[in-house]
Amino acid sequence: MDMRLELVPLRSTDIDRSRAFYVEQVGFGLDHDVEPGNGMRIVQLTPPGSACSVVLGVGGPEAAPVAGLHLVVDDVHAACAELRERGVDVTDVEDMGGVRYARFSDPDGNSWALQQLG
Repeated sequence: MDMRLELVPLRSTDIDRSRAFYVEQVGFGLDHDVEPGNGMRIVQLTPPGSACSVVLGVGGPEAAPVAGLHLVVDDVHAACAELRERGVDVTDVEDMGGVRYARFSDPDGNSWALQQLG
């Protein structure tokens, strides 16, 4: 039996702000921004090269931020430089014995790690 992680819900208290952060600053692709009715809005975004997407706004403002999502990159230093050029506050790179990490958070406190293996 296959089990594929394809969609991760993220807390967002301001969908437009979150959408701008992920598309304009982090570089995610916009897959869907639709309003199917009943005041519901679905904004789905995908990191470049990923088979897994995120959906914004799930749970509303009372939901807890998601912590520790990983974006695996080939060159964490280059990824950090690119994100910083776009205005993302990224930590310095940490080498954890051959695995390198840098971290950032979105405006709602959902936290991400850039991970470089090897």
